[in-house]
Order: sequence, then C-alpha cells, then structure tokens
Amino acid sequence: MGNAVSDQNLQLSYLKTRLNMFLEVLEAIDPETTELEDIDRLIQMIDDLEMKYERFKKDWGKSR
Repeated sequence: MGNAVSDQNLQLSYLKTRLNMFLEVLEAIDPETTELEDIDRLIQMIDDLEMKYERFKKDWGKSR
C-alpha cells in the first residue's frame, strides 16, 4: 500500500482517518439490502484497524 507510518502523530491521524472511513461505510449501509459479504467486509475493516492499533501501540511503547 503506502509507506510505513512511524511518527506517533501521523499514526494517530491514520487511525482516526480509518475509523472515520469505517463509520462512513457503516452509515451508508442499508439494513434492508445488506448481505453477509457486506458484514464480513465491515468485520475485516475493524480487524485491520485493530491490527494497526496494536502495531502502533508497540511502537509507542518503544518511544518512551
């Protein structure tokens, strides 16, 4: 994808941006027409976000 983000402020910005993207997708979903694949994509987005957070959290622990 892109370059690794190593600055803590950039990492926080990245997480906020990804969370906002998730929220926009969630708001755009029509409950009447949502399929299982849509739900799976949402779960994958949350899993990816959690993975990034855990990686960044390790980086923040090193910088202390």
